[in-house]
Amino acid sequence: MVFLGIVLAAAAVAVGVGIITENSSSASLSIFGHHVPGVHTGAQVFIVGGLVAAFVIAGLAMSLLSLLRSMRLRRELRDLRDEREESMSALVTKNQQLQRELARTRGGAGSASATSQAPVTAQQGRVTEPASQFFDQSV
Repeated sequence: MVFLGIVLAAAAVAVGVGIITENSSSASLSIFGHHVPGVHTGAQVFIVGGLVAAFVIAGLAMSLLSLLRSMRLRRELRDLRDEREESMSALVTKNQQLQRELARTRGGAGSASATSQAPVTAQQGRVTEPASQFFDQSV
């Protein structure tokens, strides 16, 4: 889109330069040696000049909007990458914390399981809670 806008603006500028260099009278219009039919007054030449200027502005606007869109997309992509890095580091930290807790729990449970091999049940006075709702079968 940027390239198309630049081409449109350049073509309109070339047509404008051709009109300026080829015309010596205000009552006719010729572009690059070819007479433009239907243009016979100064007002019509002015209108054609306005149309050429509109094409230049449209081409430049198209290029600008395309550049702004691509810059916004790059910024969003960069922000998403930064957010992913932050969440990955938070997940790694949480994983390390959970591994330490698991090691402590296993270390404490290892000494208890060495003394008695019987599992602890709710009937012995302890209420067991599931580690997660996904593992709780009664829900």
